[in-house]
Amino acid sequence: MSSNYNIEWKTCTDEHFSAKTKGLSGVKTTDHPLKTAIVTERVPRRILGSQPSTGRTTPVSTPSVILEPLSMALEGVDPLTAFAIEEMDPLTKLAAQESRDKVDSSQDKKLSDYKCEVDAWAMKKASILSKYTTSEKISIVTSFLSDGDKVVVKAQSTAVDKMQHRLEQLDYIEEGSQTRLDLSQTEYVNRIEQLNRELVSAWNSEQRVKALKIAIQCAKLLSDTSVLTFYPSKFVLITDILDVFGQLVYNRLSTKTDSHKLGSKTKLPEDFTPEMVSDSAKETCLNWFYKIASIRELVPRLYVEMALMKSYYFLSLSECQEALRRLTHMINGIGNPLVAVYARCYLCRVGCSLSNRIKNKEYLLQNFHRFLQNYQHLFSRSVKGELAQQKVSQSVYMSLFTPALDYMLQTVACDNSDALLNELLERCKVHGNSSLILNTVMSAFKPHLISARTLQFLEMIEHCLDQGIPLHSLLRTLGLCVSVAPPPLEHRRQILSTAWKHITGLKQVEEYIACAEPWVLYVVKYFSHRELNTILGDIIDHIAPDRSYEQYYNQLKNVVENIVLNIQDFEALLVMDNFLPLIDLFQQESIRVEVCKKVLSGSNSNLIFVNDAVVVNALMFLCTVLHDSVNALTPEDEYRQIGDILCHVIKTIDYGRDFEQQLTFYVEARASFSNIDIVFVQLVQCVNALSVKTRQIVKGLHTRKTGDFVRACAAYCFITVPSIKSAKHRLRLYLLSGQVALFNHCLGQADACFKAALTTISEIQNDKTQFPESELIPYVKQFLSILLVVPDNPDCSVLNLTRALLNVLQGYSWESNISLISIYLSVIDMLSVMAQEWYPYHIDKVESNDSLYGSDKKFIAEINKICSVVTNELMSKLQSLGPCTKQSTFAIELFVKLAVRNDLTNQMLVLALNLWNLAKRDNTLDTKYLVCETLDENNVSILCILPDQNKKLRKKTNVRMQ
Repeated sequence: MSSNYNIEWKTCTDEHFSAKTKGLSGVKTTDHPLKTAIVTERVPRRILGSQPSTGRTTPVSTPSVILEPLSMALEGVDPLTAFAIEEMDPLTKLAAQESRDKVDSSQDKKLSDYKCEVDAWAMKKASILSKYTTSEKISIVTSFLSDGDKVVVKAQSTAVDKMQHRLEQLDYIEEGSQTRLDLSQTEYVNRIEQLNRELVSAWNSEQRVKALKIAIQCAKLLSDTSVLTFYPSKFVLITDILDVFGQLVYNRLSTKTDSHKLGSKTKLPEDFTPEMVSDSAKETCLNWFYKIASIRELVPRLYVEMALMKSYYFLSLSECQEALRRLTHMINGIGNPLVAVYARCYLCRVGCSLSNRIKNKEYLLQNFHRFLQNYQHLFSRSVKGELAQQKVSQSVYMSLFTPALDYMLQTVACDNSDALLNELLERCKVHGNSSLILNTVMSAFKPHLISARTLQFLEMIEHCLDQGIPLHSLLRTLGLCVSVAPPPLEHRRQILSTAWKHITGLKQVEEYIACAEPWVLYVVKYFSHRELNTILGDIIDHIAPDRSYEQYYNQLKNVVENIVLNIQDFEALLVMDNFLPLIDLFQQESIRVEVCKKVLSGSNSNLIFVNDAVVVNALMFLCTVLHDSVNALTPEDEYRQIGDILCHVIKTIDYGRDFEQQLTFYVEARASFSNIDIVFVQLVQCVNALSVKTRQIVKGLHTRKTGDFVRACAAYCFITVPSIKSAKHRLRLYLLSGQVALFNHCLGQADACFKAALTTISEIQNDKTQFPESELIPYVKQFLSILLVVPDNPDCSVLNLTRALLNVLQGYSWESNISLISIYLSVIDMLSVMAQEWYPYHIDKVESNDSLYGSDKKFIAEINKICSVVTNELMSKLQSLGPCTKQSTFAIELFVKLAVRNDLTNQMLVLALNLWNLAKRDNTLDTKYLVCETLDENNVSILCILPDQNKKLRKKTNVRMQ
């Protein structure tokens, strides 16, 4: 190294010193920060109804939204509600949006029950829309498809003219041209959405009659069963529109209603009474129900009245309860059993949405009883004729009833228990064709009630003679119950034996796997691994022939997941004869990888240490599947996730004191997992830990065998580290492996690791993103602290590693001189300590240079020589910085090191004074801590005061100037 300075360093060997070196609260909020601010203003709105307009206007609250960037993104709702709304189908979104837009913030609580009911129903209807589909053409007859804007409200001068216009409008809608279209399912759904938009648009443009007629025509569609398999989905779509219409009417009546108790108009409270409703609002409400009563057809009349059920509270507190009873009886007039049961379902749903006011829930049970009374109609000649015409089997037809019946009975069963269940079971015994009722009962009641009667249900399932709900569906429903709630202990084995006898007899693979899926969970929870192994073998026997398993990957994946999540003895699972063959059935790579990931994640949660050879082989097989799936196109997250799983498995496998077997496993793992960097990092860490354990056991006194073993560990690390792609990991592992080798007295291996680290530093300067200077500086300083205790290699020159490090640092292309200056200051510290007679720390049973050289003058001279070169380099780098705060800071640091670490000669004293003046040049020096003063013409006293918490440490050096 070259320099413009001629400085001769003389190390001071008598002093060492060190220095030493510090939470927020939350604020409670009552509103969501992203929710839209709403300002309510009063604007006039014209009254439209069946009576002639009087020209009056009534003030209506219209919410004005103050949009902010964040609130615009969520449209006035908090994030969780927004995400829930996104899961809804388009019609439910419109219903929820309409209910938010039409009612201001003071009415939010008033509508909370309705919204909760919509959310609860949304969970069920999502599965309905996905399950009940069709590829057939669906007929739709309506005049509101593309010509909806033909009927408009024209300005009329008198009340008589307005009445006449409304009558003409009504006649046009009823008798005007209607269009019949045969649509695909997608087109049909789009048309229904268009009808919903037409309804809302007509309402907002004050066309109340048109909105009513759209609702009526939508309700008429529920009379059509020409495509039976689509009817449940049609019910969901149409009732969403009716919900919107009912809420629009209710909101309209709310805006017309005011309380006159205090002589001023105020909003109705949530629990308002009819006495608080104005006469005009009551009159308008009656007009709506009169219009509904004039609907000629039964089905649309029932549905529209049910949609407006909530509005009865504007007239009477008891009217709603009476209407529920009346409509329950009126539905008997619907001849089609499927149409009737869904009408009862809608009635129960509307009633449940009013549960905060309706205390008597008798109508719920009455509706289910009415269905039971007419149950035999499902097997009538007319129904069979319709099924034959549409080529629908009896079992498929019966399955169409399950969504409605499940919902109806769930509303009943939530408040009833054993008595109702026993009553329904008795009714099932009366009917020989009771599979639909039986399936509904098992689905609706709480699982613990069903599990307690599992044997009774199995007996009833055996005696079901009808072709309704098939055997595998009944067994699946029962399996879902017993897998959630345990049946009596003394019945469990008999239950499994009876149920599996029927399951294994199923010939269709689709029916078998659907039924076996929940029963596997039952076996996992309540039986030993022997029974589970038998069940898995039976599953393989059923689905392996003809590669049938390729069609049922989802069901098989659920089986594996249920086993992994609920198994108690994970080692027993991995040694089962039939578990890994079950995994082998997953031939599609993406699914195979996903399944192996689930199994290994489960093992990581359940296994602490493993050393059984069979279990280890099973884990390695699963890990190999994951590893082999990694390629250049693997996403970074997937790559990292697989690496974490493999690392956890490696840490799990522990052979205890059999260290040689442990090292052999690490060698095999290195050969098997060569594509993932983090796995190699983990292996090197594990081998180093193994080497340290060996030293701890022998307490540092290695025998020939243990010495050979730790050298083998060091060689493993030295060979493995170069295969790691990340330079950052290589540097850290070389340093760590060198330390461990030194700890185990493997001096040659340690020296090789340190030299490899220096070579890696030289290589990374071409791509500094791998190891930025901000991380390289502390790394080099840690390296220096290790070099202090590393003894010199007798075959090399004195301080060979230190010189090599300095050469690497000088040849490194630093972004700025600041980094190198910081490192050089640490080098001076290390070399100054190295010149001491005794080092502050050692490695046990390793002789460092203080023992080897014993403060030999030649050794000290070599240290001084290197220090002089480093100091020259420091002065050169300081001058290149120019006047700045950093220059002042580094100058004062070097000044302190000269005063503390060096025996000041005249030459070094001049350098110290120059550094002092250089530090003061920037005017940032705090003179409270450092002072330089001249005592007389022959003596200079340099006073260095360093803060150490509340104390001050002084170092005073007097130098005689010649």
